[in-house]
Amino acid sequence: MERFIITLIIAFFVAVGVVVGGSVIGSIGAFLSNEPPLKTMNQLANNLKIWALVAAIGGTFDMISSLERGLFYGTPTEVVKQILLVMSAMSGAYTGSQFIEWFTQEHLN
Repeated sequence: MERFIITLIIAFFVAVGVVVGGSVIGSIGAFLSNEPPLKTMNQLANNLKIWALVAAIGGTFDMISSLERGLFYGTPTEVVKQILLVMSAMSGAYTGSQFIEWFTQEHLN
């Protein structure tokens, strides 16, 4: 159980890192190509959420395999663990995009 909680925490922060890191580095490219960097940063944060989810759960094949074990081989705890892992990654991606939105103040424009 302790190892699973550690996995949830790591998944959360991996998702935050993908969104924040990808949008910040992407905005540098926007700056170098004479595009508005803050607007680009906000757009990238919204577009990277799904990729942050995929990166945080470690690819989709492992998750599908775990769900199959849980549903067809009678281990419902695997299903619950995978749902919690996806929720942790989704909340990390959302937190990262909200941080970028707060930083860019894009909602005020």
